[in-house]
Amino acid sequence: MSGGPGLESLVDQTISVITNDGRNIVGVLKGFDQATNIILDESHERVYSTKEGVQQLVLGLYIIRGDNISVVGELDEELDAHLDLSKLRAHPLKPVIH
Repeated sequence: MSGGPGLESLVDQTISVITNDGRNIVGVLKGFDQATNIILDESHERVYSTKEGVQQLVLGLYIIRGDNISVVGELDEELDAHLDLSKLRAHPLKPVIH
């Protein structure tokens, strides 16, 4: 596999992806290509709100086009497991403007 710098070290690890339209998708990185299209398994979208806790929408096996990715980051699974997402409030991210 070849692609974005550093993605090789994240294969089979849980990552968080912020898309250009402001979505936050969390899943296990299974693969990627030279255009940084990525394949996530066991994925879910985290939907943030200022009125209620974070909703997690199950996506399962999911492909994200490289041109729709703003940020890819490693997720600290231990820290993430201790978060009470039902009590977390935040404004949804706004779309990235190029």
